[in-house]
Amino acid sequence: MRARILVAVVCIPLLLVVIFLLPPIALSILVALLSAVAVYEVLVSTQYIKQMRLVLYGMVFGAAIPFWAYFGSALAPAVGGLLLFCILLFGEAIYSKGNIKLEQIAIMLFAAILLPFFLSSLVRILRMSNGAFVILLPFAIAFGSDAAALFVGMAIGERKLAPSLSPKKTMEGAAGGLLAGIVLAILYGLVVGLICHRPVNYLALIVYGLFGSAISQFGDLSFSLIKREFSIKDYGKLLPGHGGVLDRFDSVLFCAPLIEFLLLVWPAVL
Repeated sequence: MRARILVAVVCIPLLLVVIFLLPPIALSILVALLSAVAVYEVLVSTQYIKQMRLVLYGMVFGAAIPFWAYFGSALAPAVGGLLLFCILLFGEAIYSKGNIKLEQIAIMLFAAILLPFFLSSLVRILRMSNGAFVILLPFAIAFGSDAAALFVGMAIGERKLAPSLSPKKTMEGAAGGLLAGIVLAILYGLVVGLICHRPVNYLALIVYGLFGSAISQFGDLSFSLIKREFSIKDYGKLLPGHGGVLDRFDSVLFCAPLIEFLLLVWPAVL
């Protein structure tokens, strides 16, 4: 627990510096690094991809997606990049004479496209007209509800939520996480409204908090499913007390694109 707290003490101020004090592209660089590490973790920790050249392709392509998001998400480079990536993967498969299977190509596409694209929601949120006022919302909901679910579960948790995937998670903890997500979203709105003087839709924020917390916990369980299937304890060791990037950002991976979607269809901060 001490290591987890120390990592938070170091990483939270670093994140604030990257978002608010450095040029906007700094967040793209950070997300690109996180994406490359996440791709490496899911491919190497599962031992599903043993060809390091394929891992390198995935890391490079995954790291490029946040910059594509930063520069406007144009269609032409997306089509060209996807075509090149598929040519590389199937070219390697053909050259391997059957040693690289279709399932390996599929997990490459999942790791190198889906994970970085979801993480790049953070970049796209910051690029919105009110991005500076809402960029911390996915982190507040995802990390806050995760922490609340942990502490509530430790305090009063009795009924297991998904014992085959995550034995320590409880239904009481999940409920505490949902409540915390709503409370944190409302508090976030109060801070933005009172300090930044921005119009805030609190009903929308309640929806953000409820569904953001729910999908954050769903993301946590989803990556626990992968762990159990491949008998993995942690995806990596980059963050002491947490594990790897995927161990810490699994909830944000699902929460960030949901918040991006909600901001587009029902803005909570104007």
